[in-house]
Amino acid sequence: MQTLLPRRTLLKAGFLSSAVFVMSGCELFSVTTSRDTIRVVQNDLFPKAKELNIDTVRYLSTIILHHSRITQEDKTFLKNGVKWLNETAVEMYKEAYTKLSSTKRQDVLNAISKKEWGESWMYNMMTYIFEAMLGDPIYGGNTNEAGWKWLAFNGGHPRPTKPYL
Repeated sequence: MQTLLPRRTLLKAGFLSSAVFVMSGCELFSVTTSRDTIRVVQNDLFPKAKELNIDTVRYLSTIILHHSRITQEDKTFLKNGVKWLNETAVEMYKEAYTKLSSTKRQDVLNAISKKEWGESWMYNMMTYIFEAMLGDPIYGGNTNEAGWKWLAFNGGHPRPTKPYL
């Protein structure tokens, strides 16, 4: 029975692998995954993370969505932000965010940054990008200490032996 617990936990909190249905009014425009959308938007917000091979999506899905100090309201806001970002992309360009050119994606980010939810959602995304990049590698984002090496930073000691969740 113990082998089923991690799978159940993964399925319960695994919104990043679930489909996002992008609607315009009552019409279905596209189906994309939250993981794909977040990967693209995080690369658009801070391309250096991709260059450094910082796994921001893994950090978000394994740490942030399971952390005891992140409220369910904040987790829901992250999920809704993905949906709203895609809806804005459809309103503007009739395509899901991940299917747009880089220039059009920047236009969408600029448009949502003028909305209260968009500014807050992008702020949260940037916060999590930097946490992934600068946190201890045990948390899954800063693999091979790439973020630390980029900043010529030596991690603190003692280092954690397991993630604090």
